[in-house]
Amino acid sequence: MRKTAVVTGASSGIGAATARRLAAEGFDVVAGARRRDRLDDLAAEVPGIRPVTLDVTSQESVDELAASLDRCDVLVNNAGGAIGLEPVAGADVADWQRMYDVNVLGSLRLTRALLPRLIESGDGVLLMLTSVAGLVSYEGGGGYVAAKHAQSSMAEVLRLELCGEPVRIVEVAPGMVHTEEFSLNRFRGDSAAAGHVYQGVPDPLSADDVADAIAWCVTRPAHVNIDRLVIRPRAQAAQHKVHRV
Repeated sequence: MRKTAVVTGASSGIGAATARRLAAEGFDVVAGARRRDRLDDLAAEVPGIRPVTLDVTSQESVDELAASLDRCDVLVNNAGGAIGLEPVAGADVADWQRMYDVNVLGSLRLTRALLPRLIESGDGVLLMLTSVAGLVSYEGGGGYVAAKHAQSSMAEVLRLELCGEPVRIVEVAPGMVHTEEFSLNRFRGDSAAAGHVYQGVPDPLSADDVADAIAWCVTRPAHVNIDRLVIRPRAQAAQHKVHRV
């Protein structure tokens, strides 16, 4: 029987690339996101993908997804994102609340709902898509850094709590990834400012690069757990050290 993978935030960027890649790896992929039109286009393009309207900030939406599944072998908690670059002293509480609700509580909702299915599978994989922002803090990171630190800590706690259960807890923490929406959302739609982030950077990571890493992690033998995989472009030695030409 084919394994089932659930990917959240699958309407664009890393989520869409991961859905494509896992379908190519032979999974039945349940692609969840709010923008159903994009999911329908993705499903029409790639055999093996089932689109599901999903809002990770809604318990009702998460419960509906869980009830629709016969099985779940892999959960990729990818839904997330950053809003704003204000210093903490000038932060908008609503922005922080939104980032926490999507990145952290969204992952919690999906994990709680699907963990029984992952255990039942006999070889479940729960993958948390975090960020190097969850490992190293930086000015202007504010709520996003806090949310990604929380998400990374959640993965560590789950690994401890589920020791002895047939579930692997994997964290993938990308560095600089150039997708069509991440920086645009962070800069509140300012395309010029968003583009400046990648200006002069030779070959930042693509969504496909991260999807490749995710696929590798979830297809290891059942006894092999990739605790944390940090993936950056060669041009980025650290958050504060990026080669530009």
